[in-house]
Amino acid sequence: MLYYIFDLLKGIDVPGARLMTYITFRSGAALILSLFIAIVFGRRIIDRLQLMQVGEIVRNLGLEGQMAKTGTPTMGGVIIIMSILIPCLLVGNLANVYMLLMIFATMWLGTLGFLDDFLKIKRHNKDGMKGKYKIVGQVGLGLIVGLTMYLSPDIVMRENIETQQPSPDGTETVVTYNHENIKTAQTTIPFVKSNNFNYAWLTGWMGDYAETAGWIVFILVAIFVITAISNGANLTDGLDGLCTGTSAIIVAALAVMAYLGGSIVYSSYLNIMYIPGSEELVVFASAFLGALIGFLWYNAFPAQVFMGDTGSLTIGGIVAVFALLIRKELLLPILCGIYIVEDLSVTMQVVWFKITKRRFGEGRRIFKMTPLHHHFQKQGGTIPAIFQHPYNAIPESKIVVRFWIIGIFLAVITFVTLKIR
Repeated sequence: MLYYIFDLLKGIDVPGARLMTYITFRSGAALILSLFIAIVFGRRIIDRLQLMQVGEIVRNLGLEGQMAKTGTPTMGGVIIIMSILIPCLLVGNLANVYMLLMIFATMWLGTLGFLDDFLKIKRHNKDGMKGKYKIVGQVGLGLIVGLTMYLSPDIVMRENIETQQPSPDGTETVVTYNHENIKTAQTTIPFVKSNNFNYAWLTGWMGDYAETAGWIVFILVAIFVITAISNGANLTDGLDGLCTGTSAIIVAALAVMAYLGGSIVYSSYLNIMYIPGSEELVVFASAFLGALIGFLWYNAFPAQVFMGDTGSLTIGGIVAVFALLIRKELLLPILCGIYIVEDLSVTMQVVWFKITKRRFGEGRRIFKMTPLHHHFQKQGGTIPAIFQHPYNAIPESKIVVRFWIIGIFLAVITFVTLKIR
């Protein structure tokens, strides 16, 4: 709302009214606002959750310090969601389709996670909403995002053109852009010369319908990405501060990518696709980052509040939708490597257990415990499993910090891929 007030003041030459035209100023304002809301009002929400006895239900998995977390307020994801939405509504451009899609995705996934947490508390168990209903919600969001990107005339890009020009050292590659916006299902792909990949290439055999079919493939990819990353973040939320800190690193990286892709100068220098209007996503990412850091104030070990599925499902889904909008979804296996590994560890454990049970009469394990972060908490030799290392249990806080370090490393590798071609 402040964005439009400043826009009116700009018309009558009020000093400082033009500040809201700068993405950097609005992004900084969104970051500060979200951080303030999360820290100041977050404390009040935590106290309220305690009064309402909205406590975490903990299963005894035999992990050190685990049962001490029983009763810790959950559903703290409402703090994150509130801290995202309020700054975006205040300083965001609500006429921008990218901002509107991100706000919609936040509310959609926040509602899905809230219902899951509500059912857990109401039934006094960890089951919550059935998995198939969560999948339906995630698939529905993928369809909406994919179709909006296909149908909206405001979601376009400009193709980069490489030309060889003479220089004192011989020739150099100069990148320019078509002046016309195009509607295409292109995305960024790592380790490829042009860094661009058009999904229509997969459907080239369909002739005149190749481009439309390419968008159908993109929508299917969007559904898969949102489902996988959302569930991956949900599984990562198992230790104090793990999902929050890891996600903050990912969001910071995505914010930089959105800024670079929304600037014709930087996108030309890096030879990456230019997406007009996507710079507004930097404002959203700043609010998101501030919300995560503010929530980490209370979620760091020992946690005073848990985000619950209200937070974890929303965080993963937002990351996925954001990456899709800036056409960086194929970089997520690197950037969100921790989410992916946590997801795969559970899948591998379940599949191997079922195969060995059918073959040998008893289920066998690959890891001592999954998701993967619990594997490091468990003493070696206590549970039969293929991988027993490390034999000494690692303290929770050390596991979290090491995962953060890995997350930073993955973020750096993701940026490096933009220049490896």
